[in-house]
Amino acid sequence: MQKEIETISETPSSQPLTLEVLQNQDVLNSASEIWRDQALPDHPANDLRWLRVLAKGFGHRPLLLRAKRGESVIGQLPLAKVQGPIFGKFLVGLPYLNSGGVKTDDEAAAAMLIEQAIHLTDEHDCRYLELRHEEPRVNPGFNAELTTKIHMRLALQENVEAQRAALKASVRNQVKKGEKQGFTIHWGGPELLNDFYKVFSRRMRDLGTPVYGRKFFAAILDEFKDGAEFCSVRDGKRPIAVALLIHGSTVTEVPSASSLPEYNRTNANMLMYWNLLVRSVERGQTIFDFGRSTIDGPTFKFKKQWGCQQEPAIWQYYLREGNVDDMRPDSGKKKMLIELWKRLPVWLANIIGPWIVKGIP
Repeated sequence: MQKEIETISETPSSQPLTLEVLQNQDVLNSASEIWRDQALPDHPANDLRWLRVLAKGFGHRPLLLRAKRGESVIGQLPLAKVQGPIFGKFLVGLPYLNSGGVKTDDEAAAAMLIEQAIHLTDEHDCRYLELRHEEPRVNPGFNAELTTKIHMRLALQENVEAQRAALKASVRNQVKKGEKQGFTIHWGGPELLNDFYKVFSRRMRDLGTPVYGRKFFAAILDEFKDGAEFCSVRDGKRPIAVALLIHGSTVTEVPSASSLPEYNRTNANMLMYWNLLVRSVERGQTIFDFGRSTIDGPTFKFKKQWGCQQEPAIWQYYLREGNVDDMRPDSGKKKMLIELWKRLPVWLANIIGPWIVKGIP
């Protein structure tokens, strides 16, 4: 389905502002065309191939709103309709990603995109619209927001030697301890999916969190090709710390990573993160994105020690039903479920988890 809507507002110095609404296969085709025609985005979160990943990996319904003047696209808003049997329907820009929402410098275009997203939320009878902005957008339709999380990003040095020198002494010492353990570092794609999933799924179970399915990570590798890769730290043949890296043109992000707690004393996780930084520096990247964290939480403290800068995460909502805390894992209603989940065998959590998590925004 594709439609174009013309507004009545027009400035003398510009052509009329129009809105293009792409859904389903039109979105997937458009994402491929845009990828072929445009340069690699600076940050991986700005890559429209995520719409294809979410459709293939989760079965989410993709939507893409584009504001245009004439034939020029001056703004866009990628969305995914998240739907599951337990929690209902949501419109999100975009699930799994830390950053998203409206992409435009034109205020009129931004207003048009948000208004259309609100209209689609009503049309699809979704519980709410969630836009994962880094700067707030003003719109009367927004009636809630979350600001409890922040992005943790590190400016990278020009070479590995300078990057090591920029580390705090305490961090350098932990990395050195990890380097003395005899662990091996492995990089790869689909051939390391088993390594990655074995560690990642166990840690998600330990944390009481339903895990993403293997199909989702396979879809990331398939769509991003050499722009996505796994890192696996092994003790002999055993994977003990793993991470997924995704590279933009200037920013590398680690959206998912885990390590086995019984190896904490060996600093295997510190060794892995150091190698993630090395990998990024060697690619000529300028920013390493550690992902989002809850302010003053355990992951926040881990990331802060690397010298990260804090940047805002402002998630804005148009609520139709319930409240934004309903889906948060730390809400009171979820704590009992989390404790129960921790007791499941990993194999069972790996069967049930992907079915549940695909319906969570």
